[in-house]
Amino acid sequence: MAAKPGRKGIHVDHSELLCKKGCGYYGNPAWHGYCSKCWREEYNKARHRQIKEDRELAERLQKEEEAAYASSSSSSSSSTTAPRPIAFSKFEEKKTQEKARKVNTVKKFFTTSKTPPKRIPGDTLDVRSEARQPPSAMVRQHGVESSQAAGEFQEFLKLLRKPAAQDIFKRCRACIEGMQLKRDRSIEEQSDFVQDFYQNLADRLQSHSVFRGSLPEQVEKTMDNVEKFILTRLYKHVFCPESTEDEKKDLAIQKRIRALHWVTPQMLGVPINESSPQVIDMVEKAITDIIEMDSKCVPQDKLACITRCSKHIFNALRVSQNEPASADDFLPTLIHVVIRANPPRLQSNLQYITRFCHPNRLMTGEAGYYFTNLCCAVAFIEKLDAQSLSVTEEEFDRYMSGNASPHRPTQEPSSLVDELPTYPALAPLHSNLLALQELEKQQCQLESSAADLDRALVAWDESVAQEVAKVARKFPPKVQASISSLPLLLAEVDESPSGPLDSEVEDSITLPPPLLPQPAGS
Repeated sequence: MAAKPGRKGIHVDHSELLCKKGCGYYGNPAWHGYCSKCWREEYNKARHRQIKEDRELAERLQKEEEAAYASSSSSSSSSTTAPRPIAFSKFEEKKTQEKARKVNTVKKFFTTSKTPPKRIPGDTLDVRSEARQPPSAMVRQHGVESSQAAGEFQEFLKLLRKPAAQDIFKRCRACIEGMQLKRDRSIEEQSDFVQDFYQNLADRLQSHSVFRGSLPEQVEKTMDNVEKFILTRLYKHVFCPESTEDEKKDLAIQKRIRALHWVTPQMLGVPINESSPQVIDMVEKAITDIIEMDSKCVPQDKLACITRCSKHIFNALRVSQNEPASADDFLPTLIHVVIRANPPRLQSNLQYITRFCHPNRLMTGEAGYYFTNLCCAVAFIEKLDAQSLSVTEEEFDRYMSGNASPHRPTQEPSSLVDELPTYPALAPLHSNLLALQELEKQQCQLESSAADLDRALVAWDESVAQEVAKVARKFPPKVQASISSLPLLLAEVDESPSGPLDSEVEDSITLPPPLLPQPAGS
C-alpha cells in the first residue's frame, strides 16, 4: 500500500511484507525476507551445496595426499607401497575421531544436560495414563503449564479414534525424545528437527484413514494441540538457549528502545488522538498484551498476544480517525507501542516463534500478518535515524545521548512535568503536578510576605523605643524627684495621731438643736 503523499513518519508497502520469492506468503526478516517454506528450501539447497563442496574438497585433498605420499616413497619397494596410503588414511581417520571424541567429552562436561535412558523396543503406553505419569524419564513434568498441557492433550486424543490417537502420541513422544538427544546440537538443527516433524506429521494426518475426507480445520486443530503439547515440554531447553546470542540481542534492543524514550507519536506519523480516554485505554491494553507475550510458553499463545495487541491498535486508530484504520497507519503505531512497552526478551520471543512455530501459521492468516509487522517494527527500531523522525542529525544525537529532548531543547535540566506530555496516559498526573507547582509558587509568595511583615514589626518596635527615649529626655528632673518622693509623704500621713472624726471641730461652731419627738396629737 502506497504511503500518503506529504506525510511524515515510517511507511512500508504491503508487498514488502510478502516473501521476496513471490510465492504470496508472508516473509520474515529472520528468514532474509523469505517465507518459512521458501526459506527451508533455500536453506536445504545451501546446506546440500555446502556438503557437496566439502565432500569434493575432502576427495581432492585425499588424492593430493596420496599422490604426495606416492611420490615421496617412489624409492621404496613396491611390496610396501600399496597398503601404506590405506593405512595412513585409516590412521588419519582414527586420529580425527579421537579428537572429536575429546571435544564432545569437554562439551558434555560443561553442559547440564543428562543423557536419557535408552528406549526399550516394543515399549507401549496407554494414552489415557499420560496425564497421571510421564511416558519415560526424559519426558518430565515442567510445572503447572506442562501438566495442564498434558491433560488437555489427553482429552483431545480421547476424541479421536484409538489407532490415530496412539499413532499421534507415539510420534509426539519420539519427537520429544529425539529433541532430548539433540540438546548438544545447534538451535538451527533442533529447529529443523521440529519443523520436519511438523511436516511429516501433517502429511501423515492428511493420508490417514481417520482424517480422510475431514475438513482442513480438523488437521489444523490437531497440529495446534501437538505443538502445544510438545513445546510446553521443551520450552526450558529451546527458549533462549545458552548456545545462541539471543540474550545479547535482547539486551541490545532493550537498551536501544530505552534510548528512544523521547520519540513522540508525531515524529512517527502516528494518527492517534492522545486526548481521548478511550484511545489511551486501547493503547494501554495493546502495551499490556505485547508485554504478556513473554509469559507464554507456546508459540501460538505468544502469537495470540501479538494478535490482541494489533487489534487494540486498529481499534485505537479507528476511534481516533472516525473511520476504518488503514494498514499504512498500523506499522508506525505498532512501533510507538513497542517503544513505550519495551517488552522483555523481545528478540528471544521472536526467534522462538520463528524457529518452533508451525510454519503455516506464520505464512498466512492474521497472525502471520501481525507477526511479520512486529518483526518489521523491531527492524525499524534497530535502524531508526534522524531522517525517519524528521529531525536533524544534531538533534537526534542530543536526544539519544540524553542531553536534550523534544520538550527540553537546551541542555539545562528540567523537571518531570516537562517530560510528561510525551505520555498521554499520565495526563492526570501532569495536571496534578502543575497544580502542585502553582501551590508551591503561592507558598513562596506567602513566605516572602511573612518575612516582610516580620521585618516591618521589628522596625516598628525600634521606632517606638526611640520615641519613648526621646520623650523621656524632655521631662524635667524636679518632676522626676517629686514623683520619686511620693512614698515618703504617704508615710508621714500614716504616722499622724488618730482620733474622732469631729475632734478637731471648734466649739464655737453652733449647731442647731437636735429634733425631739413630739406627741402625735399635739
